Parts: sequence; C-alpha cells; structure tokens
Amino acid sequence: MDINLAHESAQRTLKQRNMLAVVCAVLAVLLVFVFGIANTKDREVVLQPILSSEMVVSSSSLTKEYLEAVTRDTAHLALNRSPESLDYWMDQLVAMASPQRRGELKRELIGIVEDQRGSQVSQYITIDWIRTDPEGLTSEVGGVLHTVVGSREVRREHKIFGFEWEYSGLSLQLKSFGVVQKKPEGEA
Repeated sequence: MDINLAHESAQRTLKQRNMLAVVCAVLAVLLVFVFGIANTKDREVVLQPILSSEMVVSSSSLTKEYLEAVTRDTAHLALNRSPESLDYWMDQLVAMASPQRRGELKRELIGIVEDQRGSQVSQYITIDWIRTDPEGLTSEVGGVLHTVVGSREVRREHKIFGFEWEYSGLSLQLKSFGVVQKKPEGEA
C-alpha cells in the first residue's frame, strides 16, 4: 500500500513539474518576442515642439544648435517677468538649475520675488544675438532689456547676459547666469 501512495505522490509531483516547465517555456518565448519588438521599434526623443530642424542629442557631446535653442528659451524665461508670473518664473528657473546650485539660486530669486511682488514693474528682452560654446558649456545672449512700470516703458538698455551650463548624460542644467560685465577699453 505504501508503494501505491508513493507512486501516486510521485506522479502528482511529475505532473506539477511538467506543467511548470510548460509555463516557463511559454514565458521564455513571450520574453524573446517582447525583446524583439523593443529592439526593432524606432526610438524618438522630442526635444521641443518649436525646433525648425531635426536635432540629435548624444551623451558624448553637446551640439551648438541644441545649446543655442536651450539658451534662447532660458533667456526668455529668465529675463521676461512680471509681478503676476513671479512664482512660476522662480519655480521654472530653480527646476532647470543643476542640483548643486538650486538652493543658492532659489535664495537669490526669492529676494527678487520679494522686491517685485506687489509692484507694477515688469521686464522683457528682445534678443539681438546668441553665442554658444559647447566645449566650454557657456553661452551669451545680447539684447535690449526693457523695463516697464504699469504700461509705460521707463528703461531700455542693451545688455549681455552669460549662461554657464552643466552637461551630464543627456541632461543640460543651468549652473549660473547673469549680466556680463565688459572690461573698460585698455584693460587686459
């Protein structure tokens, strides 16, 4: 009698093992099929909806065109502000900053927000030119900075703004930006 019970138990165990082997084989075939689909599917990265030409982003280097497009958009974000958009302005600049610079940048921007909140002072830039240096991860923007109080323009100055970037993997992040001080003529 014990031999019959042992035989039945062994048969049940063999059926379970065989069923598990069939399930594993089916899963392995499905896994190969999914990997095949994933490897043959085209990969696309949409950088911005307003680019005039195709742009390739590589982890090995940064293209001049990409740095120029990011500089243009960052300059517009950083230099166009009004009392109504201060919180959004600050949050977006802090979000694009490198992690090591976020705290310091946020402290600086909070000072600007506190000074400008409740006022009627707005500013915007009209860009004349952009220069980029992908190897040095720097860029400059020249343009007229307009200051408006209420609905009246009170100042219009041509200024140059410099941007320093950090590039890691496929991530371009802002290290610093500000007005570029030109040296007086005759100084080296």
